[in-house]
Amino acid sequence: MNVVVVESPAKAKTINKYLGSGYKVLASFGHVRDLPAKDGSVLPDQDFEMLWEVDGASAKRMKDIADAVKSSDNLFLATDPDREGEAISWHVLDMLNKKRVLNGKSVKRVVFNAITKKAVLDAMADPRDIDVPLVDAYLARRALDYLVGFNLSPVLWRKLPGARSAGRVQSVALRLVCDRESEIERFITEEYWNISALLKTPRGEEFEAKLVSAHGKRLPPRAIGNGEEASRLKALLEGATFIVDSVEAKPVKRNPGPPFTTSTLQQAASSNLGFSASRTMQVAQKLYEGVDIGGETVGLITYMRTDGVQMAPEAIDAARRAIVDQFGERYMPEKPRFYSTKAKNAQEAHEAIRPTDFDRSPDRVRKFLDADQIRLYDLIWKRGIASQMASAEIERTTAEITADNKGEKAGLRAVGSVIRFDGFIAAYTDQKEDGEQSDDGDEDGRLPEINARENLAKQKINSTQHFTEPPPRYSEASLIKKMEELGIGRPSTYAATLATLRDRDYVTIDKRKLIPQAKGRLVTAFLESFFTKYVEYDFTADLEEKLDRISAGELNWKQVLRDFWKDFFAQIEDTKELRVTNVLDSLNEALAPLVFPKREDGSDPRICQVCGTGNLSLKLGKYGAFVGCSNYPECNYTRQLSSENGGEAEGVALNEPKNLGTDPTTGEELTLRSGRFGPYIQRGDGKEAKRASLPKGWKPEDIDYEKAMALISLPRDIGKHPETGKMISSGIGRYGPFLLHDGSYANLETVEDVFSVGLNRAVTVIAEKANKAPGRGARGTPAALKTLGDHPDGGAITVRDGKYGPYVNWGKVNATLPKGKDPQAITVEEALALIAEKAGKAPAGKTAKAKAKPKAAEAKTTKTVAKPKATKAKAPAKSKKG
Repeated sequence: MNVVVVESPAKAKTINKYLGSGYKVLASFGHVRDLPAKDGSVLPDQDFEMLWEVDGASAKRMKDIADAVKSSDNLFLATDPDREGEAISWHVLDMLNKKRVLNGKSVKRVVFNAITKKAVLDAMADPRDIDVPLVDAYLARRALDYLVGFNLSPVLWRKLPGARSAGRVQSVALRLVCDRESEIERFITEEYWNISALLKTPRGEEFEAKLVSAHGKRLPPRAIGNGEEASRLKALLEGATFIVDSVEAKPVKRNPGPPFTTSTLQQAASSNLGFSASRTMQVAQKLYEGVDIGGETVGLITYMRTDGVQMAPEAIDAARRAIVDQFGERYMPEKPRFYSTKAKNAQEAHEAIRPTDFDRSPDRVRKFLDADQIRLYDLIWKRGIASQMASAEIERTTAEITADNKGEKAGLRAVGSVIRFDGFIAAYTDQKEDGEQSDDGDEDGRLPEINARENLAKQKINSTQHFTEPPPRYSEASLIKKMEELGIGRPSTYAATLATLRDRDYVTIDKRKLIPQAKGRLVTAFLESFFTKYVEYDFTADLEEKLDRISAGELNWKQVLRDFWKDFFAQIEDTKELRVTNVLDSLNEALAPLVFPKREDGSDPRICQVCGTGNLSLKLGKYGAFVGCSNYPECNYTRQLSSENGGEAEGVALNEPKNLGTDPTTGEELTLRSGRFGPYIQRGDGKEAKRASLPKGWKPEDIDYEKAMALISLPRDIGKHPETGKMISSGIGRYGPFLLHDGSYANLETVEDVFSVGLNRAVTVIAEKANKAPGRGARGTPAALKTLGDHPDGGAITVRDGKYGPYVNWGKVNATLPKGKDPQAITVEEALALIAEKAGKAPAGKTAKAKAKPKAAEAKTTKTVAKPKATKAKAPAKSKKG
């Protein structure tokens, strides 16, 4: 019997079928141990010893693996073919060695780039040892990220309340977003004019030509800066005659791009499908691990975490055959195309993302895939096959035209493109992100027949005013592209980095654009001011290059850590003497457009508008930063720090509580106030006063007595249900406007519905909510929102929505989804991990001793649960320097 360890349980079932009864394939469910999330898990003063921790679920899985290995002949470590996969194999092997279960058994590492029978069997026939330099690179990266996070984040907490965390790559990515926002704020709009002529050939065909020169001088883009100049040039053309100087038709070839890498797939899925980076990876993971195709689980794409652009020779041959079959002989070039990778780390430059079988066209597998899966597979298949197709042949025609008005001359140009042979375009073309300039050149349209030296008839002269626009905000796709260009992060880290920025509320996404929030801009400004080196793009890219050199065996990972820690620790120590006033002065200057937005009346935005003499400045409170007056407490003006300009007026309006009237029932005053969490209504004073925050979309300036009374009086009784006789009420809760009846909630569409919905409509909404859950049983078990598939041990895994939020269910096991996790986006692998973690906890009634067994077992064989003597990382001892 041979034991094979993979990461995913779904993959385990498929691979076991390929290998047969002589093998037992077990899943590690990803990483089996990790650094505990507490200070002291990486010890610089002990040459960066790392103390690993194993949770209960992982301990149980490792016990199953160890038990299987005891009675096996050989162990094959078949985790994913990347750095993280190599690290998981290393962790598993290290733990098995410490458990002393190997006893001289053969241990081999196997990697396969696709979950197909041929790929798996070929890999098993060609095993290797664990790649130690690749593991060293993982350890160095893990230690670096830990040291930065657990030493820099506390500095933020002390000096910048409200900030949540900093990270080696995360903070640099955030800086990119914030720098772009600052660029937009500094941008000065400029006026410019474009002038064109609608002309007609002697054959009666019309076309447009653009003005490119006047009075013997070339006009660069946006050279015509005002309406007066535009009018003079327009007048010149109005009275001119037009003659064609030259016509040049030039053939141009466009070559296809390479197949997808991780980052280009994420970019294309964003531009073409509107997928986030994390959604792209979730769907790609499922396509890689396998889909049921006619009763057989088949991996449809190769491994999706890669920076390689080359395809295997057999895949190229298959693509060329499919090109002939799908498009015809002419679409297959004479020779195969080969692409070179830009990745600096050759060991991680695996094969590009491609279909495992080009004969499986999207149309052939459509019925086996869900909507998102087929859309992403279609993209991967088309890009993969296009990469081996013939070039597109385009004819680009340029006509140069002279306008002559009594000796005053101007030059015009008309450009048109015609696709003579579509080539690879028949399969795939890239879409551009908003704000990106197309460099294809074939968007000019087709020109009619134009001949040199012939006269043209003027139809109309157009003069249009334009204004320059600031650079667009980053989307997830364009940010990933920029990070890749700068050498920041690596393919497997992009999605997680973006998710962290969202989870920390450092950025929000609106219409697919990343908008930095005030909290994120404060963190970036702080780090740029006091940790400049560690958010520099070049420094971060240079560190990434060192990590790549470690994985290539060119650098010692401990020495890289020593060099980094020496300077970083000194920088951390320097901040201990940093005074809050220094921090505020620096932030006031760095974030002036955000903190002191321009006023419409042109007055100094740094002078308090309430007292007229105090200076406004950032202040740091328990819940974060806000703007306040220097004359406090005589002037108690405050305002929230917002990413939206215009917060000044709101701050002035809410500086003092605004009296709105008196509640006729209680006789208490109603006031509009401003707090750390925004404007709110308050009735009465003191601790017993009732408060109600303004709903989203309600502006303080629009609040009057009637609105305040309606809001403070919630919940609102609508009437008794005609069947149950119980009261139906409406209100606004954590998840928005709702109806409440007999302990059950039903959502309302808008906040306004809370105040206006009548009894008949309320009864209908409640009935509709009840009808949407036909699967509820006698105990009120929520109906399944989504069925993910079967558990490896049997039984369906479903996603449900309960009283305390969405959760996954398998039999009697219910596991709550992590905060912010979209229940529709969860994968079966994520669900299995949550279920395993939940099931790994001992049920009520078990003894503490039984509950602690897995960790106790681990403690005997590793240092992972031992508490470090030092809880704080220290600088290297002087004797170790150099």
